[in-house]
Amino acid sequence: MAADGFDLDHHGDVEVGDGLVDLAVNVRAGTPPAWLVDEIAGSLTDLAAYPRQDAAVAAVAARHGCDPDQVLLTAGAAEAFVLIARAFRPRHAVVVHPQFTEPEAALRSAGHLVDRVVLRPDEGFVLDPRRVPDDADLVVIGNPTNPTSVLHRADDLRELARPERILVVDEAFMDAVPGEPESLAGASVPGLVVIRSLTKTWGLAGLRVGYVVAAASLIEQLAAVQPHWPVSTPALAAALACMSPRAQAESDQAAVELDRQRDHLVEGLTGGPGGVRMYGVPRAPFVLVQVPEADVLRERLRERGFAVRRGDTFPGLDGSWLRIAVRPEATTDAFLKVWYDLLG
Repeated sequence: MAADGFDLDHHGDVEVGDGLVDLAVNVRAGTPPAWLVDEIAGSLTDLAAYPRQDAAVAAVAARHGCDPDQVLLTAGAAEAFVLIARAFRPRHAVVVHPQFTEPEAALRSAGHLVDRVVLRPDEGFVLDPRRVPDDADLVVIGNPTNPTSVLHRADDLRELARPERILVVDEAFMDAVPGEPESLAGASVPGLVVIRSLTKTWGLAGLRVGYVVAAASLIEQLAAVQPHWPVSTPALAAALACMSPRAQAESDQAAVELDRQRDHLVEGLTGGPGGVRMYGVPRAPFVLVQVPEADVLRERLRERGFAVRRGDTFPGLDGSWLRIAVRPEATTDAFLKVWYDLLG
């Protein structure tokens, strides 16, 4: 879907080709772990039966300190955006950009008019709640935000809450932030709908599993437009396994390692040649950079074996932006060597 010149259906996976090192998709390297694959494989003997969600729902609820009727499992975060567009009838929907484009695409496909609040690079892509119109009755924002990598303050997001407003916070990358200090999952905020994904940290993009945490009345509305048995038995097994203490400990450690790996990437990008500029404080598994002739650079990187994400499909950005995924130091060093060669 194109809207105002932006290809809202473009995603990083189309940037990746055979033989390219993937710096375009924000899935943690080396995933899924072997123990998680074993848990998923163990569920395959139950495929003759219809999926039963109770255990996985209870585990997600326990993880976020809420009741099971405040949780809805979905076929990835993408389904959650479609359910929101179907279940609610906003008169004035607002999406805060630059931001993952799927929410706006889902709203537009459902026939809703969408306004944009575009955050500025010279302000570090930081949210000012006052910029969101008071009459907006559905607001969507990512935290941390794709593609800017900025982590917004939970208190600033709470300021967006209004009577009769649905506040959708996409926390698909929140588990990559050590301690999740700004998460609102399970918080008591009127109209709050938090979307989470198991894709990024656990490498389950092909399995399609995520969930929504919201007030029971909102979950009921979302469930009313969801097909029966939307989450497969293997995906339910994955959700249950990823809520375990073992998984939580591994996720916490991965977030700490990610911080170190991202610092290494940022230091290499900003300390090298070529006039690279970065705005805001990156906290997600990717960084957003502005660089001269980024479109040409992206193609030359492909020729040298590296895929990065173009930025001009995100409202608020143009062809001078690239999003680069965080990877282990050895991969980053190999990428930076090519980067320096091309910009030097």
